[in-house]
Amino acid sequence: MKKLLSTLLIASIGGGSALYIQQKFFKEENFAANQIHYTAPVRYTSASNSISTAAPDFTGAAETSINTVVHVTTQTEEKYNQMNYDPFHQFFYGSQPQQQRIQQGSGSGVIIAKDGYIVTNNHVVADADKIEVILNDKRTYTAELIGTDPQTDLALLKIKEKDLPFLPYGNSDNVKVGEWCLAIGNPFNLTSTITAGIISAKGRNINILENDPAHGVFPIESFIQTDAAVNPGNSGGALVSTNGDLIGINSAIASQNGAYIGYSFAIPVNIVKKVVADLAEFGTVQRAFIGVSIRDIDAKLAEEKSLKDLKGIYVNGLTENGSAEKAGIVLGDVITKIEGFDVNNAAALQEQVSKYRPGDKVSVTLIRDNKEIDLPVVLKNKDGNVSVIKKEKTEVKEATVIASLGAGFEAISKSDMKKLNIQNGVRVVDMQNGKLFAAGIKEGFIITSIDKKAISTVEEIAAAVKNKQGGILIEGIYPNGMHAYYGFGM
Repeated sequence: MKKLLSTLLIASIGGGSALYIQQKFFKEENFAANQIHYTAPVRYTSASNSISTAAPDFTGAAETSINTVVHVTTQTEEKYNQMNYDPFHQFFYGSQPQQQRIQQGSGSGVIIAKDGYIVTNNHVVADADKIEVILNDKRTYTAELIGTDPQTDLALLKIKEKDLPFLPYGNSDNVKVGEWCLAIGNPFNLTSTITAGIISAKGRNINILENDPAHGVFPIESFIQTDAAVNPGNSGGALVSTNGDLIGINSAIASQNGAYIGYSFAIPVNIVKKVVADLAEFGTVQRAFIGVSIRDIDAKLAEEKSLKDLKGIYVNGLTENGSAEKAGIVLGDVITKIEGFDVNNAAALQEQVSKYRPGDKVSVTLIRDNKEIDLPVVLKNKDGNVSVIKKEKTEVKEATVIASLGAGFEAISKSDMKKLNIQNGVRVVDMQNGKLFAAGIKEGFIITSIDKKAISTVEEIAAAVKNKQGGILIEGIYPNGMHAYYGFGM
């Protein structure tokens, strides 16, 4: 009995001690543990305390831009005879019915001045006989073509109107990859269409513009790439920042089927405003040259030339007495900046130089022997000087009328021959109701040969038809590039 009571007493004392120790030493720990359920939720250290899910608002930029983008429509008239396909058929079997075809095209344009100046793509209006501009409020105007620049695919139009809404120039050099932008135009003739995307890349060269050194055409491509949806009809329309500033002219899409599949390309506005200013003032672009041949730097070239960096453009050649040579640039230099702007590929270099006129002095930063050097370079024109190049004007001479043909004739300029890739020719003007009119020849047609003999002067036409008996075969070309043959009896 005593042993049992002793055991119970010891158990009671042990239990009481355990309870005392539990309450004394673990009370605060249990309290703290219970508070875990009330602490702030866990967040990543990089997260903001306030997370916004609101989408960007484009309404302001859209409202200020929509009325400055216009619909551009074109008509190109082609007249020809069925004997285009058999030049001897009509010569022996007589006249055939004249055929006429009207080619229609459309695109977009951007009003850049309140007095009616509009910029668009050259390929939208090239060779057009008639250009119409339709404003967003449906007013329609016949546009005058002020000038074109195939090298950048730009053209300048003018309509007779005042106080028009216009889109202010932005600064494409300051545009950053990842920024939001709007594309505004008239895809598939759906007028006033706005799409949104981001700037995907800058300085893209996609080799879409024609390279024709024989005719002095050296394309300048340094496109802004976006994922804003652009389709046929958007050409010449606006690429707009979220501030409502013009940052580019939409020009092309990357596509295998002709429709948008994810990427579009715009001409940077800093190129646009230089080209437009030149066309308005001189009728042609005052193009500056730095006088170097260059190579993009890749790992292979860097290893071959012992270059420490892949940035910049490698100078592979120099134009004799050119701007670069005169400034002290030498073979093997690596050009890294023009006026403080990075140039890491040929397209970027072209873009920066294209903003200047011959005679302008620019700062060129380069690396030579692992040292950075700044050199002032005075840019020159294609003729190697700093003079303004004026648009060639065709000498206006009184047309010589040849009564037997019922038309007048005049010489054509060298630039027209160059454009049409012909060596000779005489233009038909002052068309009357006579032999040429009856045969279906249209005014403006350029006669290049009569009875297979080349024609270079009006006197040669007169000699070819003088005392002519029987049939005569005339060959030539229209200003839009279409060749045609006509035969008739004298």
